Amino acid sequence: MKTLVTKVRNQNLFQPGETVVVAVSGGADSVALLDIMTRLECGLRLVVAHLNHCLRGAESDADQAFVASLADNYHLPFVSQSCDVADLARRERLSLEDAGRRARYAFLEQTAEQYGAFSIALAHHQDDQAETVLIRLLRGSGGTGLSAMAGTAGDKLKRPLLQVSRVKLEQYLKQRELSYRTDSTNADTAILRNSIRHELIPLLRRYNPKVSERLAATAEILAGDEELLEGLTQAAYQRLASAEGGQVRFQVEPLMKEPRALRLRLYRRALTELRGDLMRIGLAHLEAIDLLAASPRPNAEATLPGACRVSRCYGSLSLGHAAAQAPPLWEQVVAGEGRYPLPGGGVLLVERLPRPDSLDTGSRWSAFLSPETVPFPWLLRGFRPGDRFTPLGMSGAQKIKDAFINEKVPPQLRRRIPLLLSEGEIAWVPGVRLAERGRVTPRIDAVLRVEILEITP
Repeated sequence: MKTLVTKVRNQNLFQPGETVVVAVSGGADSVALLDIMTRLECGLRLVVAHLNHCLRGAESDADQAFVASLADNYHLPFVSQSCDVADLARRERLSLEDAGRRARYAFLEQTAEQYGAFSIALAHHQDDQAETVLIRLLRGSGGTGLSAMAGTAGDKLKRPLLQVSRVKLEQYLKQRELSYRTDSTNADTAILRNSIRHELIPLLRRYNPKVSERLAATAEILAGDEELLEGLTQAAYQRLASAEGGQVRFQVEPLMKEPRALRLRLYRRALTELRGDLMRIGLAHLEAIDLLAASPRPNAEATLPGACRVSRCYGSLSLGHAAAQAPPLWEQVVAGEGRYPLPGGGVLLVERLPRPDSLDTGSRWSAFLSPETVPFPWLLRGFRPGDRFTPLGMSGAQKIKDAFINEKVPPQLRRRIPLLLSEGEIAWVPGVRLAERGRVTPRIDAVLRVEILEITP
């Protein structure tokens, strides 16, 4: 059918002369795709790639042999790889379909890199698109999910048959007298996609004979809407988000002025940047982030799948990887000058200096202490409930918890701040204030400069 070849050619998905990896399972769709790709007449250098999922024993091996023979008939290079998809699914706690997809795309990307290919051609067609829309609708999805598969995805993935029905592909194979393999599991309606293909779509055809075509068209319309919305999201993200130190941070006040739908998209974008994907992230997680942002509580946090932490700290909302915490009870002796790594991350620097003209270090994370009133050895330890100190310039004791709150120290950072004690008394609370005990008096000629480096929430 020249019209089918022309239809694929007119999409201009491939540059003349480029190398293209063609994913061929041996089934009808991929066999048709390979044959069409060989007839595009634009000098493509094709590589046939087949992944053996090792799910059907001898049948899977026969599929692999069939595709190898097919590649040989076209005089094309053939690349194959075997993957125990069932074992991968168990190890990664994935469905067989998700595990197979992950293994397949990893193999295709690897093959493309090996051959210097700019494109990977996949055999998804119009009926696959309709099934995908229904699967995502049944599982619960927004516009992003319902736009389903794109004709081009990322830098390499191309789907030339996305506007071609299964019936037309079968007609093409018959006319070209091409044989293909049939996967016996395709008839198993215990698998959701097969159930939709063999039971739900035939039922829906009673209401609209062209239901697959209409679902695919709906996905195409939604994809166009998504492109527009994604542009708006990108502009808002550049305006509202700041990324630093493995975190994405939003200021709550301007964030909450945006429409809820845009806020949820911003959270999706932030999580994608942090994690690389949105696996196991659903609407409930995005809504939990939004509730945290809108909460009247100044400090709160939540943990999301993928070891991702979301925290609200006063006027900012931060998304990042769950940080390693310092041991709940720890102590470290500081015998004198030097550099001391801290259990929860960060470093304490201690050095003896001539007394400077100004005792203002310009940072709450450094201070000058009196070597007379704060003698060595010192003890560093984490905050404990009930800890008190007398802040510099005051006469009464204050709870350190209250000092943290007054200075708006994030809760997750409080657990990692080392308190500096000398002779059993707190002399300095880094990030908050020097204690009266550490006061440097005018008659002192030398001071101890202390500084904490690299403690971040």
